[in-house]
Amino acid sequence: MVLTRREFVQTGVQASVLGFSVWKIPGLAELIAAQPLQRVAEVPLIWIATGSCTGCSVSLLNSASPSIQEALLGEILPGKHLSLGFHTTLMASAGEPAMEAMRRVVAENPGAFFLLVDGATATAADGFYCSIGETPEGIPISGYSLVRDLAGDAAAVLAIGTCSSFGGIPAAHPNPTGCVSVGTLLEREGVSTPVVNIPGCPPHPDWIVGTVATVLLGGVEALNPDEHGRPAAFFGPLIHDNCPYRGHYDRGDFAEVFGEHGCLLKLGCKGPATYADCPLRKWNNGTSWCIEAGHPCIGCTEPDFPYEASLFEVITPADLTPPAVYPPASAQPAAKGISPGTAAVVGGAVGAAAVGAAVGAAKLAKSAAPPEDVEG
Repeated sequence: MVLTRREFVQTGVQASVLGFSVWKIPGLAELIAAQPLQRVAEVPLIWIATGSCTGCSVSLLNSASPSIQEALLGEILPGKHLSLGFHTTLMASAGEPAMEAMRRVVAENPGAFFLLVDGATATAADGFYCSIGETPEGIPISGYSLVRDLAGDAAAVLAIGTCSSFGGIPAAHPNPTGCVSVGTLLEREGVSTPVVNIPGCPPHPDWIVGTVATVLLGGVEALNPDEHGRPAAFFGPLIHDNCPYRGHYDRGDFAEVFGEHGCLLKLGCKGPATYADCPLRKWNNGTSWCIEAGHPCIGCTEPDFPYEASLFEVITPADLTPPAVYPPASAQPAAKGISPGTAAVVGGAVGAAAVGAAVGAAKLAKSAAPPEDVEG
């Protein structure tokens, strides 16, 4: 919660008055002092930025529920407090004091801290293209060696953003610096620490904070990661299934130019092949998201991003499933007040959606086919 200046002043006055009166009660201070202290466990985090644009850090700072202040200063879970021990963009210290702070976190929490890596990691020329700090002897430390060594001592590694998860833009052709994802780096080096991919360019702040909280609750297994190591809770839904333009797709109503109303598939929308909950979660505290703002989805959470061809190349939908808002009739609780008529309506909606998807696909294929020659 963020207070206005007036609310802050009023709260301060009320707290002062309350504090003055309550603490005068005889024996209250001694009673409170005798209560057992509930220790809050510190969860150390180290955030390393290698080949990155800092966009993932900016996204984290835009966290709204909880706010970044609540996430870092309060308890992320009851009895759990995140302690961000190293983040070159956010921390006040720099140079050797900052590097010493990082080394202290590792020394005091072996196997118990979480490593968050933002950006792809350069491997060419022994990692010469990215260095983070220096050794006490003044030798530059490559991002490659730092990520490798820290990951070996971490409880888990969180690859923040598509560049860290899959290579992303830094690893795109011709990739002169030899950038690779965190998973590829650790596999090369034989580091077995579990890796969780949180892709996105940038990832939603909820995906970052929610993943950390879930791991603290039940370990990496609780994330139910998909085949690409992404948490199923955030990257399970197909964007196409929850897109507000899905109805336009089903009836073959496609926008031909930017600014025109209709499904954006012909303008290169990657929603039919991209898995993320953007349409449901939205961005900027639930305000909007790419397609709602009129731009095609660029598929930034997928391993192929940024693609070999143009971002606006038309793709083939990955799946033609009914929207998530129309659950299968079999998923409804049996004999719990659902009449046969209601079940029929739900089943009909599912069937109509499936038929509509097929019609939309047929119209898209027909509109993309070259015109037939007309005999004179």
